[in-house]
Amino acid sequence: MSDCLFCKIVAKEVPAEVVYETDRALAFRDINPQAPTHVLVIPKEHHADAAALARADQGLADAVLLAAHAVAEQEGVADGGYRVVLNTGPGAGQTVFHVHAHVLGGRPLTWPPG
Repeated sequence: MSDCLFCKIVAKEVPAEVVYETDRALAFRDINPQAPTHVLVIPKEHHADAAALARADQGLADAVLLAAHAVAEQEGVADGGYRVVLNTGPGAGQTVFHVHAHVLGGRPLTWPPG
């Protein structure tokens, strides 16, 4: 989508601090981090939210989750614990409508998240 911020990041039209990339997923640091490790993992294809990702071709959701775990390992938070969050819809706090998984770690993450 031509007006999608994350599609523009995938296309290298908007800069981002990329920390991990595969043929199907891209991971970059959140510009407003909520934890010492806060990385967004997106599919390179545009899908609006987690529901759309679930309906996408087989393997795409897997690719995003595999990338999220790879980021957690790379960032050194995999062993101590990390959280993967997919906000779906405005009521859940989604503000960019290109599905993205937040990988959060590096501090205690309380429950419920708020």
